[in-house]
Amino acid sequence: MTADLPLDELSTTFARIQGLLLTEETVSHAVDLLADAAKESIPGTSGAGVSLMDEQGRRTSRGATDGIVKDADSLQYELSEGPCLTAWATTGTVRSDDLFNEERWKLWTPRAAALGLRSVLSAPLVFKAESVGAIKVYSKLPGAFDARSERLLTLFAGPAATLLANVQSAQAPRRLSSQLKDAITSRDSIAFARGILMEREGLSEDESMARLLELARKRRETLRTAAASIVAGSGKHHQG
Repeated sequence: MTADLPLDELSTTFARIQGLLLTEETVSHAVDLLADAAKESIPGTSGAGVSLMDEQGRRTSRGATDGIVKDADSLQYELSEGPCLTAWATTGTVRSDDLFNEERWKLWTPRAAALGLRSVLSAPLVFKAESVGAIKVYSKLPGAFDARSERLLTLFAGPAATLLANVQSAQAPRRLSSQLKDAITSRDSIAFARGILMEREGLSEDESMARLLELARKRRETLRTAAASIVAGSGKHHQG
């Protein structure tokens, strides 16, 4: 594949998309075109797809080129963590060069690796400062993607976001983006609080989680609130 070929494919794909009317059927067709073009244009890609939200506010995959893409994405939605959800929530490109050594998504990563995946690259679909979804490519090879791959996927993401934004409600992207940001913030806070408990009380990872749950139950608080209190240095929580 020459250096110019991916850009030629991009131009051809986007020209075809621009010629489609934005009905549900043709939007699905357009998403399929984008996913197929991403798979073919980014070297090392085993499968590609788009994550967005349906009419009921559920996260879903569209245009998945392979079953393994659907499986990996479904795990992200089930576990509420993963590279695509992080890209969606933070509006930043997310790349993992080897899932065997990835520590950012402790629940999702081992299960994705068990599917045979080793690398992933995901870019947010941003339209008028709103994140409406994410486009992603997976690979069965470690280190499959690089800075050039990121640039190409970002080129796909721009027109894809414009296309999808026109068929989603104005409130849906904001609602899901807010939920994802809250979920990520909550997980970070809980992880930080567990670390504090482990250091203060000499607990293991499992014991720190049990301790945090105990504190939340005693004070009739959510896990996130209890964690935030510990992080803030609440004397009451530290004393139990």
